[in-house]
Formats: sequence, structure tokens, C-alpha cells
Amino acid sequence: MDSSHKSLTPFRLRWSGVTDRGKVRKNNEDSFVAIQFDAQELRYLGKVGEDTEEHNDFVFAVSDGMGGAMAGEFASRITVDKIAHLLPRSYRLGVAGLGSGFADVLEVLFDEVHKALTYLGSSYEECRGMGATLSLAWFVPGWMFFGHIGDSRIYYLSAREGTLRRITHDDTYVDWLFRKGELNEREARTHPRRNVLQKALGAGNQFVDPQVGAVTCEPGDIFLLCTDGVVEGLYDHALADMLRRPEGAAAAAWNPARDLVTTSVQNAGRDNTTAVVVEVL
Repeated sequence: MDSSHKSLTPFRLRWSGVTDRGKVRKNNEDSFVAIQFDAQELRYLGKVGEDTEEHNDFVFAVSDGMGGAMAGEFASRITVDKIAHLLPRSYRLGVAGLGSGFADVLEVLFDEVHKALTYLGSSYEECRGMGATLSLAWFVPGWMFFGHIGDSRIYYLSAREGTLRRITHDDTYVDWLFRKGELNEREARTHPRRNVLQKALGAGNQFVDPQVGAVTCEPGDIFLLCTDGVVEGLYDHALADMLRRPEGAAAAAWNPARDLVTTSVQNAGRDNTTAVVVEVL
């Protein structure tokens, strides 16, 4: 998709984000972040909100940490904090005629996070083996740029097509088998090696090769970023149903991220569970 010809029509975005440690884990190794920035300043957003893209870019991300003791929690927090420091330098790539360079920006971002986690993992015994997944959505007028590594996910519910599509792939052998059609969704979800990552930030990996891409946006589109805890408790068809606002429900009172996390924890809850939902208005 050629992002150098992106629309400059600004939309409004509405978002909600929720995280829960689940029923089993003693701590929460998931983190999420929502930020708004322009060329001069950056602002952290609340867990629920609505605003226009007219003068700002928006970034939403989820990260699932891994490592002993508190290392996983530390790793995911470092990962989302790095985003706030690195991405604002690239404000309005499209306006500057550099829309096609988003992939380079995201690859540098993922590489910098990887270097930071690797350094800490090699410098401190309590951080040894620390790593994290990262799924990131960067909204500019007309487009959503994304970067991803690990087994957190980004889903896209198209207003035009009315169908839910997963736009990231899990960096696992099991998901590779699923994409090849050798496993169905139920088999992939119950496979004993479903959570064995082939790629992640840090965690002893030598190189980082994130998946990057771009999706056009139009009013009515909905994007879901989630950690694997959400997927453990909800099949894709259930995700799609819960991302559609119930008929008659007031927009201000509807919190899809809360509903997804609550239901997933009720159904499973063995892992930390995080969801961020972004609606294009």
C-alpha cells in the first residue's frame, strides 16, 4: 500500500484501554500506552477519550513483558516508555513528503527498544532474559501505520467490509502453521507450543525484524490492539461481535476495551489481559 499518497482529511478518534492481571498471575507484565503529539509537545492520554487528528498524531501500543521476578513488568514498561521518547521526532512524515518512510522510522524504534532491553538484560542479573512483545498503531490523517513483533496482536474491523481481520502475525511456529492452513483456530489456540516465541524485543534475540505496514482509515473503522491474554479467552468471531457497538448503546457509555478484558478474564484469566480499542469517527 502506497502511504506516500495518503489522504490529509483529519478524523476524530475515540479510544479505550484496559489491562488486568487475570486470575493467576501475581503481577501484571502487560503495559499499554496512548499518546498524542505534534512537532512541539507530547501528551499522555487517558484510558478513555476522544480527540481530532487535525493538529496531532496519535500512537497506541500494547506490550507483554517476559523474564524472571519483576523483569517482565519492567521490560514492557521500558518498551512503551521508549515510544514516547522516539516517535515524536517523526511528526507528520506525510506532510513533509516522507509518508513512505514510516517503515524506516518504526524499524529504528523497534531496534532502539531491543538494544535497551538487551543492554539491561546483559548488565543486571535480575534482568537476565528480559524481553517484550510490541504491537503499535500510529494514526495520521487517512492512515494507520503499524509495527509489530511477538504474539500480541492488531485487529482491524473494516466499516466498508464489515469483517474483522488480523493484520499482524504471531511470531510463533504454531501461528505459521495456522496461516498455512495446517491448523484451525481451535487447534492453534490449544497447541502446547502456542506461546513459544521465535522473535521478541530483547530476550536474547540477536536481530529484530518487525512486521510493518499501513492501513487506510475511514469513519466507522475500528482497531483492536491486544495481548495474548485477550485471545486466550475469546475466539475471533467473539472479538468481532464485541467490537460492534450494541444497537441503542450511547457512545459515551460504551467501553469496548473494558468489555473485552472483563469477558476474556471470565472465560480464561490465566494470563495478564490487555486491550486497546480505537474507533475512527
